[in-house]
Amino acid sequence: MGPSGLIAGCSFGGRFYSLEDTWHPDLGEPFGVMHCVQCYCETQRGRKSKVLGKVSCKNVKRDCPEPSCDDPVLLPGQCCKTCPKGEVDRKQAEAVFDGFEYFQEKEKEDDLHKSYNDRSYLSSEDISSGESRTDFVAVLTGVTGSWLPSSSGVARARFSLTRTSLTFSITYQRIGRPSRVAFLDSDGNTAFEYKTPKRDSDMICGVWKNLPQSHVRQLQAEQLRVTMTTATGRREQIEGKIIKHRALFAETFSSTLTSEKEHSGMGGIAMLTLSDTENNLHFILILQGLIQHRQRDSPLVPIRVRLQYSQHVLREIHANVTDPDFAEVLTDLNSRELFWLSRGQLVIAVETEGPDPRHISGFITGRKSCDTIQSVMSSGDALTAGKTGGVGSAFFHLHDNGTLDYQVQIAGLSSEVVGLTIELKPRRRSKRSVLYDLAPEFDRPSGRATGSWSRLEARHIHMLLQNELFINVATAHSQEGELRGQIRGLLYSGLEAPRHEVPIPLAGQFVSPPVLTSAGGHAWVSVDERCHLHYEIVVAGLSKADDLTVSAQLHGFAEIGELGESSTNHKRLLTGFYGSQAQGVLKDISVELLRHLDRGTAFIQVSTKVNTRGEIRGRVHVPNNCEFGTRGEVEVAEFDGLFVHDPEELKKDPHTCFFESQHHAHGSLWTPNYNNCFTCSCQKRTVICDPVICPVLTCSRTIQPEDKCCPVCLGECVCCYFEGDQKMHAPGSTWHPFVPPFGYIKCALCTCKGATGEVHCEKVTCPALTCSRPVRRSPSDCCKECPEEGKPLLVHADMMAGRRNASLDEVASPCWCDHGVTKCQRKQCPVLTCSNITRREGMCCPECVMEENGKKGTTGDLKWTNHSCCSSVF
Repeated sequence: MGPSGLIAGCSFGGRFYSLEDTWHPDLGEPFGVMHCVQCYCETQRGRKSKVLGKVSCKNVKRDCPEPSCDDPVLLPGQCCKTCPKGEVDRKQAEAVFDGFEYFQEKEKEDDLHKSYNDRSYLSSEDISSGESRTDFVAVLTGVTGSWLPSSSGVARARFSLTRTSLTFSITYQRIGRPSRVAFLDSDGNTAFEYKTPKRDSDMICGVWKNLPQSHVRQLQAEQLRVTMTTATGRREQIEGKIIKHRALFAETFSSTLTSEKEHSGMGGIAMLTLSDTENNLHFILILQGLIQHRQRDSPLVPIRVRLQYSQHVLREIHANVTDPDFAEVLTDLNSRELFWLSRGQLVIAVETEGPDPRHISGFITGRKSCDTIQSVMSSGDALTAGKTGGVGSAFFHLHDNGTLDYQVQIAGLSSEVVGLTIELKPRRRSKRSVLYDLAPEFDRPSGRATGSWSRLEARHIHMLLQNELFINVATAHSQEGELRGQIRGLLYSGLEAPRHEVPIPLAGQFVSPPVLTSAGGHAWVSVDERCHLHYEIVVAGLSKADDLTVSAQLHGFAEIGELGESSTNHKRLLTGFYGSQAQGVLKDISVELLRHLDRGTAFIQVSTKVNTRGEIRGRVHVPNNCEFGTRGEVEVAEFDGLFVHDPEELKKDPHTCFFESQHHAHGSLWTPNYNNCFTCSCQKRTVICDPVICPVLTCSRTIQPEDKCCPVCLGECVCCYFEGDQKMHAPGSTWHPFVPPFGYIKCALCTCKGATGEVHCEKVTCPALTCSRPVRRSPSDCCKECPEEGKPLLVHADMMAGRRNASLDEVASPCWCDHGVTKCQRKQCPVLTCSNITRREGMCCPECVMEENGKKGTTGDLKWTNHSCCSSVF
């Protein structure tokens, strides 16, 4: 019956439809219109021939025509993919499909009249330059159709693809701790395997790094599967398909649906969220195994969805489905329902109707993830922005019962703390909306607050997981707040940095001498059993005016060193980065620096172009037992790292190299004594030495340091740190990236942008050739050339140990035998900056033609030099 009680029809999502109507369900924000779902108000006759309406929905995606192009795209508002009209259309479609259609332009600084839960202001904070992220989900259930009994286990896996790294958070129920997680490609082969650590937890966290492009394409095309297998007791396996889903972007509550029936192979997940302005609960179900094969011949399967509390049915929905996905809205939740939702006490249950009903159900809780809920509070993000050099650091843990644990550290403030609160975004600057007061738990001598917020409402949980809450620090000098920070999720990194511990505050007040900056930050640092340093750094509050970059994000260098006057002696660059965070592993650490970390006399510092000697800094104390220094990688070096520094043990290893009266470990890099303009590497008894390619300097004044190889610009410069060769490069310089054991990759060219300090690498564009049989003059050359008439072609012959071929010495990679050890050296050509270039017969490299006193000549062999760009900057 309709709303009036007289007209027959269907009610769906709070709207009324007449009999025989068809529509695409509009679930409202944040899900919007489900264009791939078509609903139909079907006429049915009930008891006493009463005419009723029943909603039947089906997935129309399977009816889409096959696009004729190789890379079809999904345009906004469409269900079926079409061939792109151009590159711009493709990028726009990808952005929409990845779930970012809800972000608009960041509002102006004074535009505070929007509602408190408007998410448009988060755009620039959440999406950093070059850090586009795509989320995926998978439901894993027992494998059916096998001779083995199916598992009752169900897992929900959430994935985030950033560049070529795929992080995953997996929760599981009704199955033992899995021993491994495997990713299967489109052919069913194992593409990646992750061995799960043995922990008493229902959460598995991991990262698949460096995905090949072929697997990235398969992931985007939803062709990858994930499996989990147990090792103890009865061997069980569950698996599922990895898919994109637009609901992932807005999901704040979730449920894993399981069956009490043994060996059922059934399961599902529910992704739920609250409306931004109303107490409507949107949800999408993904079901697996509930609709059985024998029923798929029937176009419609009747199901019943219930919302329950303690066995009492609160809401019930009847529907006919053809697809395992189902979406609905439960409108106007009352205060009791919202309370039970916040405490994790509501159950969502799905049941098929008919003579043999099948049933799955699960509790609804706040969304679980391996990500860290944290906040950096800075004076630059205060409601009235300032530059005090202070910082606040906080991290949180949300329990299933709605309790929020917190730890807060405040440092470097200008005056006494008078307020510490969790707040909403204010509608007006003069009227703050305080949700919770942490001040009673604040200890002034230590600057810390530790406690639990046990009365979170469902709306608060929703806003917390949507990055819509803030933490504010008020002081005697700044009553409205000296520091402020957005509470947001930090994507799991896979590093061993202990995010469950209080991070190290990074403040301008800790720099020597102190810096009054708008920025603040914090860092997690740890040293593993191999004595490698793991670090994660998050910064906030750096203003556009200070940074002089396009998107108001940190652009600078992170480094670690020792406190005191001699800090320059033991200071190491961690990384150069652009964005709001940096992370990595430092493997080559001196014994002195490890001792300072153990004593708590070390620091981490972030420097920028404005403050090259430090923008923010924090003291680091990491106890360790690394009195022998950094230990080698067992997996790479294939020997126990404890003996890396013992020459006698190196002699015993079959893969070491003997060079210049010294043994070198397999995989190691060093500068030879005979020429500091070469870089040598050991690759299983073979020594390969490559000449260092000096950058092209664009500055007017250069200097040649005595102990260095390459000339450097004279005066202050903005350098680039390149991860590939782990070196600093001068602004404006270009170089071929060095990748051991292959040496310099001449098909790529990197440039240091002097204005921003960014490294930009791109493929070398080879010229179009008119000849039918082009050749490479040298095997290491990138581009082919047309052979000159009358000159024989140079052929890359096999190089035999025990023979040094002089004719190949100028062309390829000559090798020779030295006391039973094969040694090779690549010939590399320098980068020429002159306009008049020639190539002499019999010579490998082109040369500059110089004119002096009316006589022409060539440069001959140029001196290869090593590059030490900006050692004076830090």
